[in-house]
Amino acid sequence: MTEPSPRWLLLIHQIPPKPAYLRVKVGRRLQGLGAVPVKNSVYVLPRSEQALEDFHWVRAEIVAGGGDASVCEAGFLEGLSDPAVEALFNSARDADYAEVGKEIRTLQKSRAARGRRPALGREQAAPALARLRRRFEDVAAMDHFRAPGRNEVEALLAAAENALRPPSDTGPDEAPAAVAPKPGRTWVTRTGVYVDRIASAWLIRRFIDPKARFEFVRGHAYKPRADEVRFDMFEAEFTHEGDLCTFEVLVRRFRLRDPALRHLAEIVHDIDLKDSKFSRPEAPGLEHLLAGIAMRHPDDVARIDDGSAVFEGLYEYFRRKK
Repeated sequence: MTEPSPRWLLLIHQIPPKPAYLRVKVGRRLQGLGAVPVKNSVYVLPRSEQALEDFHWVRAEIVAGGGDASVCEAGFLEGLSDPAVEALFNSARDADYAEVGKEIRTLQKSRAARGRRPALGREQAAPALARLRRRFEDVAAMDHFRAPGRNEVEALLAAAENALRPPSDTGPDEAPAAVAPKPGRTWVTRTGVYVDRIASAWLIRRFIDPKARFEFVRGHAYKPRADEVRFDMFEAEFTHEGDLCTFEVLVRRFRLRDPALRHLAEIVHDIDLKDSKFSRPEAPGLEHLLAGIAMRHPDDVARIDDGSAVFEGLYEYFRRKK
């Protein structure tokens, strides 16, 4: 009979009193991993390859700082049942969710302020809410057993995001949905493609017109042929609208409801419009990566090919992210 795989990973450590910052540093690292203490200097995570790697990195930091640590697998924990350990994780995550929920409610009150204090405008509230969304997702990524407090905060966050959307995003004033073009159309844009155009080209081929062909032209005076669709250029059928970049416009006009695309749209927006509207932490790294692709390839087709692989990987990450 095959023995069941150990369910838990333990990090058991001894940290010297000096330097004092080491204990604080290790504590923050373990908190960031979502590990919970079960005894003095004993932390636990559900067993996984990622958790094993994370614990070994923490162990290396402790040893480098003059301490001692070991990582081991455990099928059970003395004095604690599996449900009791799960309850420890849920309690820790519920506390994290409660903090996020408290800040969402504070933001909502600021939006509805009355009297002497002016209400917080959408321009100020949107980046703050985007940061809270990312905090929620960080907590959710550590929520191994779906803590009871998650649903309430998730609903609260969704309601706050819906309330913040401008009228043009929903309801009767919403822009009419674009009709999917006949497969294999020629999509025209400016030469020297970069962030928004690379991202939009990936989006077009991935979700709108899988057989799309791309043509690259110079100048604002280009006159399109009857079978061509223009994007991210002067007088294009699909280009910037208000404070939306072309990628966002395509997502909105073609009613692409995939949540993973919302993450990509926010990142592309922050890079392209440089207004820190969403303050996405991924934006600087992606911008550097796309800049490297542009430096490597003077040819627009090659830029789109390499850039599409990047966006496909990012899309898959956000699609699968817990």
